Amino acid sequence: MRAIEIVQPGGPEVLQLCDRPIPTLKAGEILIKVHAAGVNRPDVFQRTGNYPVPPGASDLPGLEVAGEIVDGDLSGSALKKGDMVCALVQGGGYAEYCAAPLEQCLPLPKGLSAVEGASLPETLFTVWSNVFDRGQLAEGEVLLVQGGTSGIGVAAIQLAAAMGHRVFATAGSDDKCRACEQLGAERGINYKTEDFAEVVKTLTNGRGADVVLDMVGGDYINREIRCTADDGRIVLIALLGGAKAQIDLGHILRRRITLTGSTLRPRPVAFKAAIARKLVQHAWPLLESGKVKPVIYKTFPLDQAAAAHALMESSTHIGKIMLQVQ
Repeated sequence: MRAIEIVQPGGPEVLQLCDRPIPTLKAGEILIKVHAAGVNRPDVFQRTGNYPVPPGASDLPGLEVAGEIVDGDLSGSALKKGDMVCALVQGGGYAEYCAAPLEQCLPLPKGLSAVEGASLPETLFTVWSNVFDRGQLAEGEVLLVQGGTSGIGVAAIQLAAAMGHRVFATAGSDDKCRACEQLGAERGINYKTEDFAEVVKTLTNGRGADVVLDMVGGDYINREIRCTADDGRIVLIALLGGAKAQIDLGHILRRRITLTGSTLRPRPVAFKAAIARKLVQHAWPLLESGKVKPVIYKTFPLDQAAAAHALMESSTHIGKIMLQVQ
């Protein structure tokens, strides 16, 4: 099969087309003939040598795919060979064939293309796990999304807004802020020209956000603490702004704020399977009704993966960057 490998840590140019054997399936896995794959920040971190591959995972990049089931043991599943699915994987998505745990495969939502379907797993698994499970966003509560026009951001805004929550989102330009609002955010906040903490406090009459989804870290943490409601939760999912912060623990103590974080890739199949079941129950009806829509910024052929990574690192995109494989 054709695949994209990382020949050595470095810039986008180290992504090279290669020939690899079709994956050998392990117990509980199925083989997917990949039609499309998503491009995500962890792929970039892996390419630069800053995101080690979990033991036993493919060294090929790519954490989400959509395509046709062509092999594997499907006993006990409603899925069958020939079905179109989207799947969360630990690696190997940038290829013509990919092995995926059966329990991490979801039927392609009705009405969606393979490219649209492949844009869903990494983002929606991450959003559900962190906003609704770890962050415990509850009825009547407010969500602040950092990086509102990222793949994670557009999914978080839409899903929370569709479920009836007030949502605020930060972005790096006025145009991106308007895009956040078109997706369902009550207010897009330009972090380059506005103090997001003050804006959130003002718009919530001083109360703040109940849950903050943070992919920045660094010096954002103190400002997030300032605009987090009493008993609020800050959920950290990436460190684009740095891994170190000096924080005032008094706020956390007095206002009972929870600062937590997680990464998805190394978690076991059983953990991800539980999220998959919740997504089918809660998110899939919203996707099939059109209340939540995939946001695809640009699609590249598989052999142009380097160009896709260069675009992602430019941070000019709104929504998902995809690879067309078949």
